[in-house]
Amino acid sequence: MRFWWIGIALPAFLACVGLAALGVWLSRDWAGPMELRTPGLDRLNGPLVVLQEAKTAVRPGQPIRSDGVPSNLSGQWPGFRGLERDGICRESVRLAQRWPTGGPPVLWQIPLGPGHAGAAVAQGRVFVLDYDVAAQADTLRCLSLDDGREIWRNSYPVEVPENHGSSRTVPAVWKDTVVTFGPKCHVAGWDVQTGRCLWLVDLVGQYGAKVPPWYAGQCPLVEQGRVILAPCGDLFMLALDCRTGSVLWQTPKVSTWDMTHVSVVPMEFAGRRMYVYCGSGGIAGVSAEDGRLLWQSTAWVGKMATCPSPVPVGDGRLFCTGGYGAGSVLLQLEEQNGRFNVRVLRRWTPRQFGAEHHTPIFYQGHLYGIRCSPAPDQLVCFDLEGKERWNSGPDRFGRGPLLLADGKLYVLSERGLLVMVEATPEAYRPLARFQAIPDAQDAWGPLALAGGRLILRDLTRMVCLDIAAQ
Repeated sequence: MRFWWIGIALPAFLACVGLAALGVWLSRDWAGPMELRTPGLDRLNGPLVVLQEAKTAVRPGQPIRSDGVPSNLSGQWPGFRGLERDGICRESVRLAQRWPTGGPPVLWQIPLGPGHAGAAVAQGRVFVLDYDVAAQADTLRCLSLDDGREIWRNSYPVEVPENHGSSRTVPAVWKDTVVTFGPKCHVAGWDVQTGRCLWLVDLVGQYGAKVPPWYAGQCPLVEQGRVILAPCGDLFMLALDCRTGSVLWQTPKVSTWDMTHVSVVPMEFAGRRMYVYCGSGGIAGVSAEDGRLLWQSTAWVGKMATCPSPVPVGDGRLFCTGGYGAGSVLLQLEEQNGRFNVRVLRRWTPRQFGAEHHTPIFYQGHLYGIRCSPAPDQLVCFDLEGKERWNSGPDRFGRGPLLLADGKLYVLSERGLLVMVEATPEAYRPLARFQAIPDAQDAWGPLALAGGRLILRDLTRMVCLDIAAQ
């Protein structure tokens, strides 16, 4: 009992020592400011963007060079649906009228992360925004058109759990810049030659966009050095400088519309160039000059997941279609004294025509697309009066893509069967077939054609075919 005082004195002594140490630490002149550090980003350089959801900084890394060499072929498919954004290749390269028994030559094949991102082709390079599952990063890969060898790659970290794949979109190339739109709505500009990231914008954190349920499917539109985007958040649309990412104009929010899987479509009407976009609550057009809202309408509203983009069919008319029971509609723009109005010319029931994934192609007064009901997955040709000219009968393509070149349709089934079809309203005339991707799964990614090279993919592989006349 004689040492009872130790239980009181010892804690008091230790408390005094702690207070003295704290006082010394607070009085010290520490060099440099303190900042919150995010694990894993200490050695990364480049533009900084803050994710609204995760509250963490995202920085692109440095490009990783490989031994690939750009091709000397001059063909290009610089973005979603090609040079004119209409799904038609107009290059002068002669294409084969028939294929040999073994099909057209397979030039190369590479593995990809799970997804449906299509290719853009320019300057002998193939660009694809892949998803690196191991690194959890959106990864832009630059490949040689000749042999598929990688020239460079660069990425930024973002978690994208697989949901029918992760990647979705097609890059857009403008001169020395390639622009990408990631599944979580990160938009970035990259140097074509070096792979260096020039700028990176988070549409969620900076503009209040909402990531669509199956991730972003909006492919960037680049015109005259301007990137046109539709966040459908705090802003409806905006234009960025392609090289710097700086804002050129903005379109205020339209109602409570959210982003869909649709891409922005340019069109000309009444002497104006405008950009058209389908939000979750309707369709609207803005001035290409300054972003001013020109018109909006609820005459077309998609259901559940709106994927196909509007198709301009001339004279101020727009064909809009969707799956999940949405059907289709033909809209007519009208202008009087600078004011625009939207009128419905014709509607198609879901049984008549509705495309679930891919945008139909308008060619010589007729539309070609894949109908999702009632006899699902048929290729269909119909006119603007609503008359069906033909369908592919027992030939079914699922949610596969299509493009048109040299008077022929190239249609890929979701199981990897490529069919060449004569693009005529007279009858369904398949000219050749080839199992381009054996044992394919979900071959939904958009096609690309440049220099006679057809690039296609399924969930995990990208394949390049030589379909030029031999």
